[in-house]
Amino acid sequence: MNLIEYADREMMMMALANKIAGELGTALRSHGRASLSVPGGTTPGPVFDMLSAVDLDWANVSVFLNDERWVDETSPRSNTRLLRQRLLQNKAAVAQLVPLYAPAETPEDAMAALSKGIAPHLPISVLLLGMGADMHTASLFPGADRLEEALADDAPLLLPMRADGAGEPRITLTAPVLRGALNTHILITGADKRAALTRAASLPAREAPVRVVLDDATIHWAE
Repeated sequence: MNLIEYADREMMMMALANKIAGELGTALRSHGRASLSVPGGTTPGPVFDMLSAVDLDWANVSVFLNDERWVDETSPRSNTRLLRQRLLQNKAAVAQLVPLYAPAETPEDAMAALSKGIAPHLPISVLLLGMGADMHTASLFPGADRLEEALADDAPLLLPMRADGAGEPRITLTAPVLRGALNTHILITGADKRAALTRAASLPAREAPVRVVLDDATIHWAE
C-alpha cells in the first residue's frame, strides 16, 4: 500500500479531490465515460464539495456508493441522501446516480435489480473508501453474517450484510468488485484509524476486511 500523510485535514481533502478529478478526467478522455464509487459518512464531505465544483464531463460519470444502509432517503442515516446533498451538486449535478437502495422491505428483495444496475459501470474507474476503527470497509464488517461469501473470489457484485456494529441491514459491494477498481483511495483520519491500518496490514481479511484492497490502495491520512 501507498500511505500519504498530510499536515492537516484541509490539505488532505484538497489533494484527494484533485487526484480523483484527475483520474476521472483520464478515464473520460480514454473511454468517454467513467465511474466513481464513494463511501457514506461525514468524513468525505469536503472532498465531495470540492469535486462538485470541478469542470468535468459529469454527464458521462456514473456515481454509486460502496454500501448503503437499508433506509429510505428521508432518513438522516441514508448515505444516498448525503451523496445528493454534498456531491451531486453544482457541476456534478448532471452525473448519473446508480442506486444502491430500492423501496423494498429487505435488501434481499431488491438485490437482483440493483446488481443489474451496477454491472454496466464496472470496473470502477475511481474507488474512494473509508475504514472503521474495527477495520471494516464498505459494509464488510468483521463478524458480519455473510462476510465469507463477500470475500470469496466468486462473490456476486452485491450482497446484503448484517453485523452487530452495523445498525440497520446493509447492502455492499463485494471484495472482487472493490479489488477490480482501476484506482483505489482510502481516506482515514485520527490516530485510532492509523493504528487500525497498521494492524490490518498483518491480519487476514476475515479479521480485517479492509485488507482486501490494501495492496493496491493509496491511503490518505491526517490527524
